[in-house]
Amino acid sequence: MQVFDDAWRLQESLGPTVVTVGNFDGIHLGQQRILETVTTRASAVDAKSAVVTFEPHPLSILRPERPPQRLTTLAQKEVLIRQHGIDLLINVRFTSGYAATPARVFVEDFLVRRLGAVEIYVGSTFGFGRQREGDLALLDTMGRELGFRAIGIEEVRLAGKVVSSTRIRKAIREGQVLAAAEMLGRPYAMTGRVVHGEGRGREHGWPTLNLEEGRGREHGWPTLNLEADHDLLPADGVYASQVWIPERGKTYGGVTNIGRRPTFPGKDDRVVETHVFDFGRESYGNRIESSFVTRLRGERHFPSANELVEQIGKDAAAAREYLARESCSTFVPTLGL
Repeated sequence: MQVFDDAWRLQESLGPTVVTVGNFDGIHLGQQRILETVTTRASAVDAKSAVVTFEPHPLSILRPERPPQRLTTLAQKEVLIRQHGIDLLINVRFTSGYAATPARVFVEDFLVRRLGAVEIYVGSTFGFGRQREGDLALLDTMGRELGFRAIGIEEVRLAGKVVSSTRIRKAIREGQVLAAAEMLGRPYAMTGRVVHGEGRGREHGWPTLNLEEGRGREHGWPTLNLEADHDLLPADGVYASQVWIPERGKTYGGVTNIGRRPTFPGKDDRVVETHVFDFGRESYGNRIESSFVTRLRGERHFPSANELVEQIGKDAAAAREYLARESCSTFVPTLGL
């Protein structure tokens, strides 16, 4: 897959292409349906399949006081799109100046002249251009004028409700990771670097989700402390996890705690700690990808460290049992691929 960054500046034509346009945050089931349609149609008409997306997320520019929490990093999004057989990923740098681009200019100058679009597929409620003045109806009208077809793809529904990035974010924030996985088609996963917990992440502007040394080692439960690329965390609690460790080329089971560790008061930072099953080695400084397969329980205060350790043993056993089930969803690693 060829990736074009800051693609608004493209000079050459990349066509002919079958194109879809959108944010594609999460690459959930609805977006996967569009990607599959684009690759199928591109093959049928002997064109390149192309995805046009925007970085950063448009709402982080249009509504900076309430930017969306991303379901996927740019790197994750690229890998997931590539896994659907897309030929061209075209990232448009979204700025306040670009937001003023008229919808017709975007279609005529970019999609048609520079991408050579012969077919364009978008979600049925898709909006684009200055003040979202563009929609499927405008694409259809311009298509008849300029010689391309515009087709809307109906949303995917589960239990009668539309699958959307907004719904998935809400499910994750509430700890409903099974519901999120159903809509994503895989468990929600975060990438990040394993740290000692000395606070180095804050100096570099990372979302510092874990700044402290894991206390599990002194009680026989060594943990990986994650300096994460994401700011969207599931609700506090304990989760069965699957952990991809690129340096080993292997996915491990694990149990992850998210929260403020009320049994050990003194600091209020939320931390992400994962005990990785059958790993048995240090991984400081390495990057990993950790998924949240199911929530085992909420965060609790324990009267003593010994009682906490006993509960961790029960959590680990429950996580192993859950992950051993054939029906357990397997997440799709993206890191280092």
